[in-house]
Amino acid sequence: MYCHPMKNTTTVGMSFSDYEKFFEANGHPPRVTDLEAEDAPAPAKGAAKGGKKDAKAETQVATKQTKLGMMNKKRGDFSKWYQEVITKSEMIEFYDISGCYILRPWSYYIWECISHWFDSQIKESGVQNCYFPCFVSEKKLTKEKDHVEGFEPEVAWVTRSGKTDLAEPIALRPTSEAIMYPAFADWIHSHRDLPLRLNQWCNVVRWEFKNPTPFLRTREFLWQEGHSAYATKAEADLEVLEILGLYEKIYTDLLAVPVIKGKKTEKEKFPGGDYTTTVEGYIPIANRAIQGATSHGLGQNFSKMFEIDFLDQEGKAQKVWQNSWGCTTRTIGVMVMIHSDDKGLVLPPRVAPLHVVIVPIYKKDAGESEEDLTKKKKRILMAADEVAASLKQAGLKVKVDDRENYNPGWKFNHWELKGVPLRFELGMMDIEKGCVTYARRLDAINDPKKRNTYQIGPQIGVQTLEQLEEIQAEMYATAVKDRDALLAQVTKWSEFIPALDAGKMVLVPFCGDEDAEEWIKENSKIEDEVTGQSAGAKSLCIPYEQPSDISDESMDCITGQGRKAKYWTLFGRSY
Repeated sequence: MYCHPMKNTTTVGMSFSDYEKFFEANGHPPRVTDLEAEDAPAPAKGAAKGGKKDAKAETQVATKQTKLGMMNKKRGDFSKWYQEVITKSEMIEFYDISGCYILRPWSYYIWECISHWFDSQIKESGVQNCYFPCFVSEKKLTKEKDHVEGFEPEVAWVTRSGKTDLAEPIALRPTSEAIMYPAFADWIHSHRDLPLRLNQWCNVVRWEFKNPTPFLRTREFLWQEGHSAYATKAEADLEVLEILGLYEKIYTDLLAVPVIKGKKTEKEKFPGGDYTTTVEGYIPIANRAIQGATSHGLGQNFSKMFEIDFLDQEGKAQKVWQNSWGCTTRTIGVMVMIHSDDKGLVLPPRVAPLHVVIVPIYKKDAGESEEDLTKKKKRILMAADEVAASLKQAGLKVKVDDRENYNPGWKFNHWELKGVPLRFELGMMDIEKGCVTYARRLDAINDPKKRNTYQIGPQIGVQTLEQLEEIQAEMYATAVKDRDALLAQVTKWSEFIPALDAGKMVLVPFCGDEDAEEWIKENSKIEDEVTGQSAGAKSLCIPYEQPSDISDESMDCITGQGRKAKYWTLFGRSY
């Protein structure tokens, strides 16, 4: 209902190969092509040795012997399933400080894809990168009351150096307004100094105690935070929506995740700002919404507090108009929860560290000598290397898994768990036919025996690129379908709770009053099965795409308290 058509959201003028060329041209490091599996026991003696017909048995043996495969189901214990996916796929390593996690190369690469793409877009529009210290004094942090109250419970403080107490506590940045804006006041004096548009890539500490979850809710996380100052409100407002559009594309174009663009209610807006815009995602399996990224119009609130003044063209003193905007590594967790399945991670091709893994398949036939087997292996490996070279020439990232201590079934299971979009299988029968057999990661659950072939030749690179583009589009279409199935539009409170309890986001007529929003939250509370805490419905956003002009309909607010609705507002239980 709120997503753009596929032709606009999955291409936006750039094909799969365009994205690959973009990443290479913008200094993106090579994809991970030499990652090896962590040490794990080899399959038990007597296990199947190879061959496509034995792949199922090999996979079962590998899973049973090494516990490489998934033990939890997505529709079972979702929390345990999620933890298992991100650890067994080698995305996350747990750390000895609760709420802090190690991002391994397999996940950090995805963040690099996001950051390099977004960085290029904002630079093209005139934003410059910078870096400010991670420490902020108590005096500066508490200067803006409304702002600091929103973060106060999560602020981490440094109070001692060695055994000596500091004269004044120093906070680790929960966000950087109080760190950056004193500098803005020093740098901005005239309208000629505007606009000032800065961004920094950094880490943030928010000492979250509710329920730390890797990627989604962590005590330290990576993000970009943009901060800008303009001479006029109109200019600032344009940037807010420009950045929000880029955040939408991160989800739709790179991660194949649908989001809803909208404006936060007064109750949910950024502390100290004028208004907040957002992209909101939904995790269907968990029946939970999740805030994807936000772009804030700060108005002149901070410029008044930090005395950021400039002389306009007529020589009159004015306060600047400011924005701030941020997107975090939460994006990765949302992607994992939406796309992954009971066999592990499923990666959208545009952010996958590997596009194709080639698994050579050979076994010793009856009566075959060791010398003949060695010759056969060499021939298969040579053919695999030739296929890999053709794919690399087309701009794809490929790995030939030629490890001899693991059989083909174990390798199938391993790369399925890590979410590689395509697996090529190459044995003597394939070579004799001049083809390679391939399997799509998307089919591993619903159609695990599905196989197709490509003829080996110069066209294989183009065909594979087209296949990856189809996978990207299919993942997005499936995610849209699943999300839209859980969108409900209701006008009466008697319909609100049943829709909510059915795991849906609910679009309702709403008056916008903060006490009415609190009433909805209190009257929709249930005990969260994951956290054990009470969870009521909260406003997610006022969608920019309204189903109708509610002001012309004289419609009552969903609370049924005699208040008139101002706009359709999306509510739901959320992370």
